[in-house]
Amino acid sequence: MNKNKVYIETYGCQMNLADTEIVLGILGDKGYDLTKSVNDADVVLINTCSIREKAEQRIYGRLGYFKNMKNDKPELIVGILGCMAERLRKDLMEKKSIVDLVVGPDEYRRLPELIDAAYNGDKGIGVKLSRTETYDDIIPHREDGLQAWLSVMRGCDKFCTFCVVPFTRGRERSRAINSVVDEIKQLSQRGFKEVTLLGQNVNSYLDNDKDFADLLSACAEVDRSFRIRFTTSHPQDLSDKLLYTIAGNQNICNYIHLPVQSGSDRILKLMNRTYTIDHYIKLIEKARRIIPGVSFSTDIISGFPTETYEDHVKTLEVMREVKYDGAYMFKYSPREGTKAYRMKDDITEETKSKRLHEIIDLQQQISYQINQTLIGKDEIVLVEGSSRKSDKFFAGRTDTNKVVIFPVNDDIKVGSYVTLKINKATHATLFGDFVEQENVTNNNLALIA
Repeated sequence: MNKNKVYIETYGCQMNLADTEIVLGILGDKGYDLTKSVNDADVVLINTCSIREKAEQRIYGRLGYFKNMKNDKPELIVGILGCMAERLRKDLMEKKSIVDLVVGPDEYRRLPELIDAAYNGDKGIGVKLSRTETYDDIIPHREDGLQAWLSVMRGCDKFCTFCVVPFTRGRERSRAINSVVDEIKQLSQRGFKEVTLLGQNVNSYLDNDKDFADLLSACAEVDRSFRIRFTTSHPQDLSDKLLYTIAGNQNICNYIHLPVQSGSDRILKLMNRTYTIDHYIKLIEKARRIIPGVSFSTDIISGFPTETYEDHVKTLEVMREVKYDGAYMFKYSPREGTKAYRMKDDITEETKSKRLHEIIDLQQQISYQINQTLIGKDEIVLVEGSSRKSDKFFAGRTDTNKVVIFPVNDDIKVGSYVTLKINKATHATLFGDFVEQENVTNNNLALIA
């Protein structure tokens, strides 16, 4: 029996996407081939997210689908990976009889042996959290492309009261700086043009005496035509050294994702966010002085326990003051095992939704206003491919993380840098016309400032 084809679905954040590539790297070394058709698979894996309840409900829905498949193909192995595997292992193994494997984020090395055990009729479970596992020596399986996700650290030590990550992904530990740099070199040699360095709080990175600014600088030096991005940052660890490092390296993108979560100091204290709004605003102002043209995005949670209308208004006020280029905005979702779960979820769904809609509407207005100021200006764009709506147009991205749509030109190749003059803008997208091709070399990326 051929048991060497694996199909994997990935849900959640970029770190889950990076973990999927690690899983495929591990299984590839053991003779498994990736298939993009679930019907051809001998092993079906779902890499899961537990950040919000809705994400978990989607997984349970998919398990219902795979149950029907397994009725027709009893030898099919079904496994749950990632955050949900660690958090709900008992429920998944005891109540969901179709699940053969439950493997948490720190036990992926054991996947081949656990799959073998499942073929012998045993349940495979590996959910121990590690203080040391970083998968430093694993070569991820990546399809050819322009952009890559690269985890430089795992886990989190911040313990925000709403977040399950410290319990599902463990405590912080960082990869060796040389390992990360070597992987960047491999990506550059394969023709990738951009990488996003990942960590739950990526600017907490520490390898002996080397901090995240040192890592960024080392990565930027590998190939000056290679863009470096990173996410997610915590305000507590956004140092002056890091800001000057971004400003001093033209291929480190002028874009910082800096979650605020709430505009109310009272709510931030309940969230255990370890900063005040005054401190946060001063960080934004400092970053804009040090890095001209820097753009910011953020995370905002609406309806955290005890949030009053006045707290909500303070969030709107911070948005108006900072003027984020974009935001990820969510209703509060209680997660079992967190400190906030023990608080009374006393904000009605109707109120949460109303406040969230106000936040979304305001952010769209701000994004639209910011993008209107770019009309008539030239922007350097990395050409990523055809636009989603028409193959007559290309889509690309500025270093400030704005999507630009522009007409196809025979002289323009995917993966090249071009100068575009912006002629139109919505809250989410810029539109431009081709001005010229940029001759970007390893020694000259100043054009992408």
